[in-house]
Amino acid sequence: MRWSLDVALGSLVFLLGAGFITAGVVWKGRAVRPFAASRARSVAQREYARALQRAADHVIATARSSAGDGEPAIVTVEAVVSVTQDRYGYATVERRHAAAALRRRFEHWRCAADCVTDAYT
Repeated sequence: MRWSLDVALGSLVFLLGAGFITAGVVWKGRAVRPFAASRARSVAQREYARALQRAADHVIATARSSAGDGEPAIVTVEAVVSVTQDRYGYATVERRHAAAALRRRFEHWRCAADCVTDAYT
C-alpha cells in the first residue's frame, strides 16, 4: 500500500488530536492552575484586588453619570461590595477591602471635587 500525502497528514492530525485529548484527561486542567499552593493564593489575591478596583471604578463612573448638575456623586462602599459580588462572582467581600479599594480609586480619580463617599469612616 502506498501512502499519499493526504493520508499521512490526516493520520498526523488525528494522532496529535488524540494526544491533546489524552493529555487533557490526564492533567484535568492543571495546566491552567499553578502547581504551588502559595502561587495559587497570590494569584487569587491579585484577582480579588483587581476585581475590587474595577468595581470601585465602575461605581464611581456610574455615580458621576447619574448625578445631576451641581450635585455631588454619592459613592458608597456597599455599592462597591454589591458590584463585586454581582459582576465578578465573589460570594463574600469584606467591607474593609472594598473601602480601601474605593479610597484608592477615589484619590486616583480626584473625586473630592465632585463626589462624596463613606469609605473614610
